[in-house]
Amino acid sequence: MSLFSLLGAIEIGLIFSLVALGVFISFRLLRFPDLTVDGSFPLGGAVCAILISHGTNPWLATLAATAAGAVAGLLTGWLNVKLKIMDLLASILMMIALYSINLRVMGGPNVPLINDPTLFTLLQPEGMDDYIARPLLLLVIVMAAKLLLDWFFSTERGLAIRATGSNARMARSQGVNTGAMVLLGMAISNALVGLAGALFAQTQGGSDISMGIGTIVIGLAAVIVGESILPSRRIIYATLAVVIGAIVYRFFIAMALNSDFIGLKAQDLNLVTALLVIVALVIPQLKKRLTRRRA
Repeated sequence: MSLFSLLGAIEIGLIFSLVALGVFISFRLLRFPDLTVDGSFPLGGAVCAILISHGTNPWLATLAATAAGAVAGLLTGWLNVKLKIMDLLASILMMIALYSINLRVMGGPNVPLINDPTLFTLLQPEGMDDYIARPLLLLVIVMAAKLLLDWFFSTERGLAIRATGSNARMARSQGVNTGAMVLLGMAISNALVGLAGALFAQTQGGSDISMGIGTIVIGLAAVIVGESILPSRRIIYATLAVVIGAIVYRFFIAMALNSDFIGLKAQDLNLVTALLVIVALVIPQLKKRLTRRRA
């Protein structure tokens, strides 16, 4: 694999580590099967791309995309908490609705960002190639998001969200407003996904209506791979594992698709993803069996 391909894999892996952190919050901390991700990721890209193409400052456009993702997650939580719609069904309904909303936002199937300024063109150091600067800038953004999450989930409100996911009945008996915690957790989760969508659109030169297909699978794969590499219940290590998992996942995807020996092509991406998730799920079970036999 060439250096360019390696840095490209790291770049995409860092972007999707934000998706993975969002999926980690909904699936692991809240125990909320959230498929909104497939809609909030392109929503973030759509909002950011359309604003930048109309002359909005990239910082404000990225912030607006993050807020749009948070609103999408909030609405999913509202369908579940207030209207008592099953969590999985609520997220499916929101995902379907967001497809039409994204088309409305963009005014078409895609919005190109060819010569428009982005966060990366504004922050790129002079004399540094963009394929090197982008991963470095993304690393700073991802680590900042990770550290903020580590801090937040150690606060009283963050612990209340974790308690809601672990045992909602027990949390309510301790005076926690579990409905409000679900809404807050879902908003934070999809805000991260919306941010990832905005950054993805800026690195890839535009937003497309199909860019969200399979996003939830990628997020889950990153979480599962990360937990296999660094299993831990401490939030500081769990979030680190998710980030590492997303990068490792993209590295293996790039390695498989760039291997002439294997002969895989771009259309095999979902197949490679499924196989990688299967391997990540089977390895912990094999470790347990080996441990039992030795005992």
